[in-house]
Amino acid sequence: MPLDRLDFNTDRILAGLKPWVECESPTYDAAAVDRMMDLATYDLVAAGASVERIPGRMGFGGSVRATFPHKKTGAPGILISGHLDTVHPKGTLEVLPWRIEDGKCYGPGVMDMKSGNYLAIEALRKLALAGIETPLPVTILFTPDEEVGTPLTRDLIEMEARKNKYVLVPEPASADGGAVTGRYAIARFNLKTRGRPSHASWALEDGRSAIAAMAKKILEIEAMTTPDCTFSVGVVHGGQWVNCVSSTCEAEVLSMAKRQEDLDEGVEKMLALNGEENGVVFEVTRGVTRPVWEPGEGTLQMYEIAREISQEIGFELNHGSAGGGSDGNFTGAMGIPTLDSIGARGRGLHTLDEHIFIDSLVERAQLMAGLLTRLK
Repeated sequence: MPLDRLDFNTDRILAGLKPWVECESPTYDAAAVDRMMDLATYDLVAAGASVERIPGRMGFGGSVRATFPHKKTGAPGILISGHLDTVHPKGTLEVLPWRIEDGKCYGPGVMDMKSGNYLAIEALRKLALAGIETPLPVTILFTPDEEVGTPLTRDLIEMEARKNKYVLVPEPASADGGAVTGRYAIARFNLKTRGRPSHASWALEDGRSAIAAMAKKILEIEAMTTPDCTFSVGVVHGGQWVNCVSSTCEAEVLSMAKRQEDLDEGVEKMLALNGEENGVVFEVTRGVTRPVWEPGEGTLQMYEIAREISQEIGFELNHGSAGGGSDGNFTGAMGIPTLDSIGARGRGLHTLDEHIFIDSLVERAQLMAGLLTRLK
Protein backbone atom coordinates (compact mmCIF):
# COMPACT_ATOMS: atom_id res chain seq x y z
CA MET A 1 0.00 0.00 0.00
CA PRO A 2 1.48 3.39 -0.98
CA LEU A 3 1.75 5.30 2.29
CA ASP A 4 1.13 8.66 0.63
CA ARG A 5 -2.37 7.39 -0.13
CA LEU A 6 -3.23 8.10 3.54
CA ASP A 7 -2.71 11.83 3.04
CA PHE A 8 -1.35 12.74 6.48
CA ASN A 9 -1.51 16.49 7.07
CA THR A 10 0.99 18.28 9.30
CA ASP A 11 -1.34 21.15 10.20
CA ARG A 12 -4.10 18.76 11.22
CA ILE A 13 -1.69 16.71 13.33
CA LEU A 14 -0.46 19.84 15.11
CA ALA A 15 -4.02 21.03 15.72
CA GLY A 16 -4.90 17.69 17.30
CA LEU A 17 -1.69 17.50 19.31
CA LYS A 18 -1.95 20.99 20.82
CA PRO A 19 -4.72 20.19 23.35
CA TRP A 20 -2.72 17.16 24.49
CA VAL A 21 0.40 19.22 25.19
CA GLU A 22 -1.58 21.99 26.84
CA CYS A 23 -3.17 19.46 29.18
CA GLU A 24 -0.36 19.23 31.72
CA SER A 25 -0.16 15.71 33.18
CA PRO A 26 2.62 15.27 35.74
CA THR A 27 2.74 11.72 37.10
CA TYR A 28 2.02 12.61 40.71
CA ASP A 29 -1.12 14.62 39.87
CA ALA A 30 -3.69 11.86 39.32
CA ALA A 31 -6.49 14.27 38.43
CA ALA A 32 -4.33 15.97 35.79
CA VAL A 33 -3.33 12.62 34.26
CA ASP A 34 -6.98 11.55 34.19
CA ARG A 35 -7.85 14.75 32.30
CA MET A 36 -5.21 13.78 29.76
CA MET A 37 -6.74 10.31 29.54
CA ASP A 38 -10.09 12.00 28.81
CA LEU A 39 -8.59 13.76 25.79
CA ALA A 40 -7.01 10.55 24.54
CA THR A 41 -10.28 8.67 25.03
CA TYR A 42 -12.16 11.16 22.85
CA ASP A 43 -9.59 10.94 20.05
CA LEU A 44 -9.50 7.14 20.24
CA VAL A 45 -13.28 6.87 19.96
CA ALA A 46 -13.28 9.42 17.13
CA ALA A 47 -10.76 7.17 15.35
CA GLY A 48 -13.18 4.23 15.62
CA ALA A 49 -11.96 2.46 18.75
CA SER A 50 -13.89 0.88 21.59
CA VAL A 51 -12.42 2.18 24.84
CA GLU A 52 -12.16 0.79 28.36
CA ARG A 53 -11.16 3.04 31.26
CA ILE A 54 -9.13 1.31 33.95
CA PRO A 55 -9.14 3.09 37.33
CA GLY A 56 -5.88 4.04 38.97
CA ARG A 57 -4.60 3.05 42.39
CA MET A 58 -1.64 3.81 44.65
CA GLY A 59 -2.36 7.51 44.14
CA PHE A 60 -1.88 7.42 40.36
CA GLY A 61 -4.28 8.21 37.55
CA GLY A 62 -6.08 5.61 35.48
CA SER A 63 -5.27 3.91 32.19
CA VAL A 64 -7.01 3.61 28.82
CA ARG A 65 -7.24 0.45 26.75
CA ALA A 66 -8.59 0.79 23.20
CA THR A 67 -9.37 -1.87 20.63
CA PHE A 68 -10.14 -1.29 16.98
CA PRO A 69 -12.75 -3.21 14.95
CA HIS A 70 -11.28 -6.27 13.27
CA LYS A 71 -12.50 -9.60 11.92
CA LYS A 72 -9.87 -11.36 14.08
CA THR A 73 -10.73 -9.55 17.31
CA GLY A 74 -9.44 -11.59 20.24
CA ALA A 75 -6.60 -13.17 18.25
CA PRO A 76 -2.97 -12.22 19.01
CA GLY A 77 -2.19 -8.93 17.29
CA ILE A 78 -0.30 -5.68 17.81
CA LEU A 79 -0.10 -3.79 21.09
CA ILE A 80 0.80 -0.09 20.97
CA SER A 81 2.07 0.79 24.45
CA GLY A 82 2.49 4.41 25.55
CA HIS A 83 2.38 6.60 28.65
CA LEU A 84 0.61 9.93 29.05
CA ASP A 85 2.29 11.14 32.24
CA THR A 86 5.16 13.63 32.06
CA VAL A 87 7.99 14.80 34.31
CA HIS A 88 6.92 18.43 34.01
CA PRO A 89 5.08 19.88 37.04
CA LYS A 90 1.88 21.90 36.72
CA GLY A 91 2.72 25.44 35.64
CA THR A 92 5.46 24.44 33.20
CA LEU A 93 3.33 25.86 30.37
CA GLU A 94 4.09 29.32 31.74
CA VAL A 95 7.78 28.91 30.91
CA LEU A 96 7.50 26.29 28.15
CA PRO A 97 4.32 27.21 26.29
CA TRP A 98 3.07 25.51 23.15
CA ARG A 99 4.75 27.34 20.33
CA ILE A 100 5.95 26.71 16.80
CA GLU A 101 9.08 28.34 15.48
CA ASP A 102 11.94 27.48 13.13
CA GLY A 103 10.45 24.13 12.21
CA LYS A 104 10.10 23.03 15.82
CA CYS A 105 7.12 22.54 18.12
CA TYR A 106 7.68 23.17 21.85
CA GLY A 107 5.77 22.20 24.96
CA PRO A 108 5.89 20.00 28.08
CA GLY A 109 5.68 16.35 27.11
CA VAL A 110 5.50 17.06 23.38
CA MET A 111 8.51 14.81 22.76
CA ASP A 112 8.12 12.38 25.65
CA MET A 113 5.77 11.05 24.49
CA LYS A 114 2.51 12.76 23.61
CA SER A 115 3.39 13.29 19.95
CA GLY A 116 4.22 9.61 19.36
CA ASN A 117 1.03 8.49 21.05
CA TYR A 118 -1.07 10.95 19.06
CA LEU A 119 0.56 9.83 15.80
CA ALA A 120 -0.38 6.22 16.56
CA ILE A 121 -4.04 7.24 16.83
CA GLU A 122 -3.78 9.38 13.70
CA ALA A 123 -2.32 6.44 11.75
CA LEU A 124 -5.22 4.21 12.77
CA ARG A 125 -7.74 6.95 11.99
CA LYS A 126 -6.36 7.41 8.50
CA LEU A 127 -6.36 3.66 7.88
CA ALA A 128 -10.01 3.46 8.95
CA LEU A 129 -11.01 6.37 6.70
CA ALA A 130 -9.24 4.70 3.78
CA GLY A 131 -11.08 1.45 4.44
CA ILE A 132 -7.83 -0.42 5.05
CA GLU A 133 -7.97 -3.24 7.60
CA THR A 134 -4.69 -4.20 9.23
CA PRO A 135 -3.65 -7.87 8.95
CA LEU A 136 -3.75 -8.16 12.75
CA PRO A 137 -6.05 -6.64 15.39
CA VAL A 138 -4.64 -3.58 17.17
CA THR A 139 -4.85 -2.59 20.83
CA ILE A 140 -3.61 0.69 22.32
CA LEU A 141 -2.77 0.88 26.02
CA PHE A 142 -2.03 4.29 27.56
CA THR A 143 -0.70 4.27 31.14
CA PRO A 144 -0.10 6.94 33.83
CA ASP A 145 3.15 6.08 35.63
CA GLU A 146 6.07 5.37 33.28
CA GLU A 147 8.08 8.38 34.40
CA VAL A 148 8.40 6.95 37.92
CA GLY A 149 9.29 3.43 36.83
CA THR A 150 5.80 2.01 36.16
CA PRO A 151 5.07 0.82 39.73
CA LEU A 152 1.31 0.73 39.06
CA THR A 153 0.84 -0.70 35.60
CA ARG A 154 3.72 -3.10 34.90
CA ASP A 155 1.51 -6.15 35.39
CA LEU A 156 -1.18 -4.58 33.20
CA ILE A 157 1.30 -3.95 30.39
CA GLU A 158 2.82 -7.41 30.64
CA MET A 159 -0.55 -9.17 30.65
CA GLU A 160 -1.69 -7.17 27.62
CA ALA A 161 1.58 -7.93 25.84
CA ARG A 162 1.12 -11.66 26.41
CA LYS A 163 -2.08 -11.50 24.34
CA ASN A 164 -0.24 -10.09 21.32
CA LYS A 165 2.38 -11.04 18.74
CA TYR A 166 4.09 -7.64 18.57
CA VAL A 167 4.57 -4.51 20.67
CA LEU A 168 5.15 -1.02 19.25
CA VAL A 169 6.32 1.72 21.62
CA PRO A 170 6.09 5.26 20.13
CA GLU A 171 8.62 6.78 22.51
CA PRO A 172 10.64 9.58 20.86
CA ALA A 173 13.24 8.59 18.32
CA SER A 174 16.89 8.24 19.31
CA ALA A 175 19.27 11.16 18.81
CA ASP A 176 20.10 9.94 15.29
CA GLY A 177 16.44 9.37 14.49
CA GLY A 178 16.77 5.62 14.95
CA ALA A 179 14.60 3.03 16.65
CA VAL A 180 15.43 1.17 19.85
CA THR A 181 15.68 -2.62 19.74
CA GLY A 182 17.03 -3.16 23.26
CA ARG A 183 17.39 -1.27 26.54
CA TYR A 184 19.69 -1.29 29.53
CA ALA A 185 18.58 -2.36 32.99
CA ILE A 186 17.51 0.29 35.48
CA ALA A 187 17.02 0.11 39.25
CA ARG A 188 15.74 2.76 41.66
CA PHE A 189 16.61 3.06 45.34
CA ASN A 190 15.13 5.03 48.21
CA LEU A 191 17.60 6.35 50.80
CA LYS A 192 16.95 7.63 54.30
CA THR A 193 19.22 8.95 57.03
CA ARG A 194 18.04 9.20 60.65
CA GLY A 195 20.06 11.59 62.78
CA ARG A 196 19.70 13.18 66.21
CA PRO A 197 17.96 16.56 66.47
CA SER A 198 19.22 19.45 68.55
CA HIS A 199 19.15 23.24 68.56
CA ALA A 200 21.41 24.43 65.78
CA SER A 201 23.06 27.23 67.79
CA TRP A 202 23.28 26.62 71.53
CA ALA A 203 23.36 22.78 71.33
CA LEU A 204 24.86 22.13 67.91
CA GLU A 205 27.36 19.61 69.22
CA ASP A 206 24.58 17.45 70.67
CA GLY A 207 23.00 16.81 67.27
CA ARG A 208 23.81 14.43 64.44
CA SER A 209 22.78 15.92 61.11
CA ALA A 210 20.86 13.62 58.80
CA ILE A 211 21.46 16.07 55.95
CA ALA A 212 25.23 16.15 56.44
CA ALA A 213 25.35 12.35 56.58
CA MET A 214 23.25 12.09 53.42
CA ALA A 215 25.54 14.54 51.60
CA LYS A 216 28.53 12.32 52.38
CA LYS A 217 26.66 9.23 51.23
CA ILE A 218 25.65 10.89 47.97
CA LEU A 219 29.28 11.54 47.12
CA GLU A 220 30.14 7.95 48.05
CA ILE A 221 27.32 6.51 45.96
CA GLU A 222 28.00 8.55 42.83
CA ALA A 223 31.70 7.64 43.12
CA MET A 224 30.63 4.00 42.67
CA THR A 225 29.84 4.76 39.00
CA THR A 226 31.78 2.71 36.45
CA PRO A 227 31.45 2.35 32.67
CA ASP A 228 29.38 -0.77 33.35
CA CYS A 229 27.02 0.55 36.03
CA THR A 230 26.10 4.16 36.83
CA PHE A 231 24.65 5.73 39.98
CA SER A 232 22.92 9.11 40.06
CA VAL A 233 21.14 10.85 42.94
CA GLY A 234 18.31 12.96 41.52
CA VAL A 235 16.03 13.76 44.46
CA VAL A 236 16.88 14.99 47.99
CA HIS A 237 14.54 16.17 50.78
CA GLY A 238 15.69 16.98 54.30
CA GLY A 239 15.11 19.11 57.35
CA GLN A 240 12.30 21.46 58.28
CA TRP A 241 13.77 24.26 60.41
CA VAL A 242 17.08 25.96 59.77
CA ASN A 243 17.59 26.38 63.53
CA CYS A 244 17.30 22.62 64.14
CA VAL A 245 19.89 19.95 63.36
CA SER A 246 18.05 17.75 60.86
CA SER A 247 16.77 14.43 62.13
CA THR A 248 15.80 12.92 58.75
CA CYS A 249 16.80 13.21 55.11
CA GLU A 250 15.55 11.24 52.12
CA ALA A 251 16.94 10.78 48.61
CA GLU A 252 16.38 8.72 45.47
CA VAL A 253 19.01 7.00 43.33
CA LEU A 254 18.83 5.75 39.74
CA SER A 255 21.24 3.04 38.62
CA MET A 256 21.69 1.88 35.02
CA ALA A 257 23.67 -1.02 33.54
CA LYS A 258 24.00 -2.52 30.09
CA ARG A 259 24.00 -6.07 31.46
CA GLN A 260 21.75 -7.59 34.10
CA GLU A 261 24.72 -9.04 35.99
CA ASP A 262 26.26 -5.57 36.29
CA LEU A 263 23.01 -4.20 37.67
CA ASP A 264 22.71 -7.10 40.12
CA GLU A 265 26.21 -6.31 41.39
CA GLY A 266 25.26 -2.66 41.73
CA VAL A 267 22.16 -3.61 43.72
CA GLU A 268 24.33 -5.60 46.12
CA LYS A 269 26.64 -2.61 46.61
CA MET A 270 23.72 -0.31 47.34
CA LEU A 271 22.04 -2.63 49.83
CA ALA A 272 25.40 -3.16 51.59
CA LEU A 273 25.35 0.54 52.56
CA ASN A 274 22.68 -0.08 55.18
CA GLY A 275 24.03 0.58 58.65
CA GLU A 276 24.91 3.16 61.30
CA GLU A 277 27.84 5.55 61.54
CA ASN A 278 28.56 8.34 64.02
CA GLY A 279 25.08 8.12 65.49
CA VAL A 280 23.28 8.35 62.11
CA VAL A 281 21.32 5.40 60.69
CA PHE A 282 21.47 4.95 56.91
CA GLU A 283 18.68 2.94 55.24
CA VAL A 284 18.56 1.75 51.62
CA THR A 285 15.46 0.12 50.13
CA ARG A 286 15.15 -1.09 46.58
CA GLY A 287 12.49 0.49 44.39
CA VAL A 288 11.15 -0.46 40.97
CA THR A 289 13.44 -2.13 38.45
CA ARG A 290 13.41 -2.36 34.68
CA PRO A 291 15.08 -5.54 33.37
CA VAL A 292 17.64 -5.66 30.59
CA TRP A 293 16.02 -6.06 27.21
CA GLU A 294 18.28 -7.78 24.70
CA PRO A 295 16.98 -7.90 21.12
CA GLY A 296 15.80 -11.29 19.94
CA GLU A 297 15.23 -12.56 16.42
CA GLY A 298 11.61 -11.40 16.36
CA THR A 299 12.54 -7.84 17.32
CA LEU A 300 15.24 -7.69 14.67
CA GLN A 301 12.82 -8.98 12.04
CA MET A 302 10.40 -6.20 13.03
CA TYR A 303 13.21 -3.69 12.65
CA GLU A 304 13.97 -4.94 9.13
CA ILE A 305 10.36 -4.36 8.15
CA ALA A 306 10.52 -0.86 9.68
CA ARG A 307 13.77 -0.12 7.84
CA GLU A 308 12.23 -1.10 4.51
CA ILE A 309 9.25 1.16 5.22
CA SER A 310 11.53 4.05 6.16
CA GLN A 311 13.44 3.72 2.90
CA GLU A 312 10.16 3.93 0.99
CA ILE A 313 9.27 7.07 2.93
CA GLY A 314 12.69 8.56 2.20
CA PHE A 315 14.86 8.19 5.30
CA GLU A 316 17.17 5.59 6.82
CA LEU A 317 16.07 4.11 10.15
CA ASN A 318 18.99 2.95 12.29
CA HIS A 319 18.61 0.90 15.45
CA GLY A 320 20.41 -0.17 18.61
CA SER A 321 20.18 -0.65 22.36
CA ALA A 322 19.75 2.44 24.52
CA GLY A 323 20.00 3.72 28.04
CA GLY A 324 17.00 5.28 29.66
CA GLY A 325 14.08 3.06 30.47
CA SER A 326 10.71 2.59 28.84
CA ASP A 327 7.89 0.12 29.12
CA GLY A 328 9.56 -1.62 26.20
CA ASN A 329 12.01 -3.00 28.79
CA PHE A 330 9.23 -5.18 30.14
CA THR A 331 7.77 -6.49 26.89
CA GLY A 332 11.17 -6.95 25.26
CA ALA A 333 12.54 -8.82 28.28
CA MET A 334 9.51 -11.13 28.06
CA GLY A 335 10.72 -12.19 24.62
CA ILE A 336 7.83 -10.53 22.79
CA PRO A 337 9.05 -8.81 19.59
CA THR A 338 9.17 -5.12 20.50
CA LEU A 339 10.11 -2.05 18.49
CA ASP A 340 10.67 1.07 20.60
CA SER A 341 11.35 4.76 19.92
CA ILE A 342 9.46 5.00 16.66
CA GLY A 343 7.86 8.31 17.65
CA ALA A 344 8.72 11.85 16.59
CA ARG A 345 12.25 13.17 16.32
CA GLY A 346 13.20 15.97 18.68
CA ARG A 347 15.49 17.27 21.39
CA GLY A 348 15.45 18.38 25.00
CA LEU A 349 13.11 15.84 26.56
CA HIS A 350 12.67 16.37 30.33
CA THR A 351 13.97 19.95 30.00
CA LEU A 352 12.50 23.42 29.46
CA ASP A 353 13.67 23.20 25.84
CA GLU A 354 11.62 20.09 24.98
CA HIS A 355 10.59 20.14 21.33
CA ILE A 356 9.95 18.00 18.28
CA PHE A 357 10.91 18.53 14.67
CA ILE A 358 7.72 19.25 12.76
CA ASP A 359 8.98 17.61 9.59
CA SER A 360 9.10 14.28 11.44
CA LEU A 361 5.35 14.15 12.13
CA VAL A 362 4.14 12.86 8.76
CA GLU A 363 7.25 10.72 8.44
CA ARG A 364 6.55 8.93 11.73
CA ALA A 365 2.81 8.65 11.12
CA GLN A 366 3.60 6.92 7.85
CA LEU A 367 6.09 4.64 9.60
CA MET A 368 3.45 3.62 12.14
CA ALA A 369 0.84 3.05 9.46
CA GLY A 370 3.31 1.01 7.45
CA LEU A 371 4.10 -1.23 10.39
CA LEU A 372 0.43 -1.72 11.24
CA THR A 373 -0.31 -2.83 7.67
CA ARG A 374 2.72 -5.11 7.21
CA LEU A 375 3.13 -6.95 10.50
CA LYS A 376 1.44 -10.35 10.11
